[in-house]
Amino acid sequence: MKVIMRWTYGSPKKPAADFTSDWLDAPKALIITDDLEKAGRMKDVEFQDEIGTSWTKKELIKLLTEIKDDPSNVTVYFDGGYQKEDGLTGIGVVIYYTQGNQNWRIRMNAVLRELDSNNEAEYAAMFEAIRQLQELGVHHQSCIFRGDSQVVLNQLSGEWPCFEENLNRWLDRIEQKVGALGIKPIYEPIPRKDNSEADKLATQALKGEEILSKLNLNEK
Repeated sequence: MKVIMRWTYGSPKKPAADFTSDWLDAPKALIITDDLEKAGRMKDVEFQDEIGTSWTKKELIKLLTEIKDDPSNVTVYFDGGYQKEDGLTGIGVVIYYTQGNQNWRIRMNAVLRELDSNNEAEYAAMFEAIRQLQELGVHHQSCIFRGDSQVVLNQLSGEWPCFEENLNRWLDRIEQKVGALGIKPIYEPIPRKDNSEADKLATQALKGEEILSKLNLNEK
């Protein structure tokens, strides 16, 4: 979790000034806060996280205590494949994360029906990825989302407009869930060859091969 510090620096009978830090890891921001407080030069301090929520020092300490054993350093790969002839969609999701000083990987896929296009398949895969993060207990942190659909990722980031009504519904659902979890999404379009793991999972789903696995990468 990263935060920005905003504080007033000063002491009695001396000029005061307001300062704002760069983005800092929250534990480091608390160390700096303690140092400034011990020096008697900090009047007020506030912390703002990556989704714009403000925290007092007490609130931030409590939050970090609550999430210290939660998954972190999350990177998600997703892909969706649409077969027009039979109206089937295969989605694949791969999640890499750290928890308890261990590195983990989750792989899952699924078959969906009643979607209308490959772009909608990609949105459905993205939505399922966020649902998986919710089940993992991921919240109040940055997460990297990687896929090979330039259209979907650029629409999600707001760089490209979305005019299709059905895709806008997916956008709204994704944004609502991301906001509720306090996740700061970082969207990174990648070449298809770099998304082969999620692509393979989507293809396997269309072949009837259901996959759901969790692997401790430290034991490989």
